[in-house]
Amino acid sequence: MKNVIRLRKGLTLNLKGKPERKKTEIKTGNVFGLTPDAFVGMTPKVVVKEGDRVKAGDALFVNKQCPEVKFASPVSGEVEAVARGERRKVLCVTVKADSEQSFVDFGKKEIATMDGDAVKNALLDAGLFGYINQLPYAVSTTPDTKPKAIFVSALRDKPLSADFEYELDGNETDFQTGLTALSKIAKTYLGIGAKQTAKALTDAKDVETYVFDGKCPAGNVGVQVNHIDPVNKGEVVWTVDPSAVIFFGRLFNTGRVNLRRTIAIVGDKVKSPIYADVLVGTRIGDILKDNVKEGNVRIIDGNVLTGTKCSQDDFLGAHSSEVTVISEGDDADEMLGWIMPRLKQFSVSRSYFSWLCRKKEYALDSRVKGGERHMIMSGEYDKVLPMDIYGEYLIKAIIAEDIDRMEQLGIYEVSPEDFALAEFVDSSKLELQKIVRNGLDLLRKENA
Repeated sequence: MKNVIRLRKGLTLNLKGKPERKKTEIKTGNVFGLTPDAFVGMTPKVVVKEGDRVKAGDALFVNKQCPEVKFASPVSGEVEAVARGERRKVLCVTVKADSEQSFVDFGKKEIATMDGDAVKNALLDAGLFGYINQLPYAVSTTPDTKPKAIFVSALRDKPLSADFEYELDGNETDFQTGLTALSKIAKTYLGIGAKQTAKALTDAKDVETYVFDGKCPAGNVGVQVNHIDPVNKGEVVWTVDPSAVIFFGRLFNTGRVNLRRTIAIVGDKVKSPIYADVLVGTRIGDILKDNVKEGNVRIIDGNVLTGTKCSQDDFLGAHSSEVTVISEGDDADEMLGWIMPRLKQFSVSRSYFSWLCRKKEYALDSRVKGGERHMIMSGEYDKVLPMDIYGEYLIKAIIAEDIDRMEQLGIYEVSPEDFALAEFVDSSKLELQKIVRNGLDLLRKENA
């Protein structure tokens, strides 16, 4: 009998544009880009220059504070450009791909004979170690940290999220190898959903499996850590995206870096919501080619709650499992505004009559619908935050930069995505994820 944790808090957002459970073939261009901002908390140092030749698996940049953590090129080819922004910040390293791909051969590994140090060294050599994050601080981790446990959440339950079970189909062996590799480093927990039935999840070996039964954000790895083995001051846990587990498994089984993943192309402004197999770093315009409806749209690298606004000239992030397209909303013209019944709008406070239509799908746009205002201690965060944390008090402590209070209220356990739903329902219109990120960065700097 699996460990079952039932969560009552949360919110289900039923949005239009869910993906059909089949794949389309994407004809990609020959330019791919790796974006350092996808690896939060890492300062990049570029180790290639324009015109250099690289193979898939060669490092494009490293962590400046920890140079042994490399970040591998998804393709072989010629380094086309190193794009920089203000104060010479590295925005992206682009590679013009060869027509015939070549790979760095790291050698196949027999995972059963390896210990934790050997696994870490293999991931470091191949430029994949940076795909591991950590709590506290919700940043890309470094090999000098000693995790008390490793957490993998295979449950994606945010609105319009890609179904990991669909991505897992055909990758079961690599996924299990990746789990076994992680278990060599520290005790590994696998979180799955109550409705997930794939044998590779329910019967996974070398891990302790927990079933989470509840609404979004039950799939957040931070929520799962909070309910299984909370993080206290001085402790560290690692968190790994399930797609990255597959990347690790492929490395050990084939000796190559293969960053191909299944993503969902979703949103009410997508002509045909569907899945596609693409490489990390694929140009967004190639993914969306001829599949976006007319009008002023917002393209999001990731999901609607935690993704990053982008353009068709940007590149798929290392941790993105969706590309979402919704209406920008700046051309909306609503007669009489909030006075109307607004049956096509969603509200958690029953302000609109739409709450009577529980199964209705909504096409929400990106408008905030109101300006920032004073914070009301109404308990609305707690209704969608299934963690043993006083969310509103924690946010106030972060805004006040009261480090002692932040620590007492559990900031070591949270990541910005844990407050994504609270930000959605927040009547004060605060950018909660940004506030939490700033608080974590402040704490990390103070504890350095």
